[in-house]
Amino acid sequence: MLFLNNRKLYDDFSELEKQTNRSVEQINKIKEKLMNVIERNAELEIENQHLRDRLEELEQQKQSTGNGLSKSRKNLEKLYEEGFHVCNVDNMYGTRRLNDEPCVFCQNIIYGERHA
Repeated sequence: MLFLNNRKLYDDFSELEKQTNRSVEQINKIKEKLMNVIERNAELEIENQHLRDRLEELEQQKQSTGNGLSKSRKNLEKLYEEGFHVCNVDNMYGTRRLNDEPCVFCQNIIYGERHA
């Protein structure tokens, strides 16, 4: 009888060892997946910070250029504000705007759609 009890004890211990080894394998797989997630998270945090920095840089550039006009358009805007045409409709460029009347052609040249 003692032999059977020892055999059962040994078999139970062997089964527990197998279960423990399977659990360790699962833990290692989960640990590996967790490490991949942590690495990916760190990469995304770095990329996110770079994007925030770039966005802030673009916002500062936008604020420093006022209304976002290029230097040449700012020069045209200045001429227009001084009362001169900057459009070339009917050879009006450089002529004085009567009573500083608005000119949609000039405004389109200064503020119209800009292509990068």
